[in-house]
Amino acid sequence: LASIFALRMLGLFLILPVFAIYGRELPGGQEAYLIGLAISIYGLTQAMFQIPFGAASDRFGRKPVIVAGLIVFAIGSVVAALSTNIAGVIAGRAIQGAGAISAAVSAFIADSTRDEVRTKAMAMVGGSIGLTFAFSLIAAPPLTAWIGLSGLFWLTAVLACLGIVV
Repeated sequence: LASIFALRMLGLFLILPVFAIYGRELPGGQEAYLIGLAISIYGLTQAMFQIPFGAASDRFGRKPVIVAGLIVFAIGSVVAALSTNIAGVIAGRAIQGAGAISAAVSAFIADSTRDEVRTKAMAMVGGSIGLTFAFSLIAAPPLTAWIGLSGLFWLTAVLACLGIVV
């Protein structure tokens, strides 16, 4: 479960350190507020969908909801990768955020662990997020210079699909 979280978060975190620079190359990307919206819309839609995804995981099961969320995240990544302007990236990032699986993954961890080891399991998830963030700060600039912003969004789609496999 920590690896699923880490793969998804790596896709998210790789965008953050470079988008303000590379996003300016997109038509409409010269407007600072649109760059900010493209970065932040993910968090807004994720916040909106966290409770519904958590409730759906209670009703339909954790795994199907996690897979559905990763599929939605991958679709958003593809939309952003194919976008030729900042509005398309904003739409893609909004779709990415709609794949809000954090509550379902946390509930799955709680379901799968004994009370005595639950804190350690949650710490593993937190540690994987921290390591992923640190790695993305180092890897994102050279990776984006190599494959471009569109390539970075394609990579996030691949990472989401790897999360489904896991």
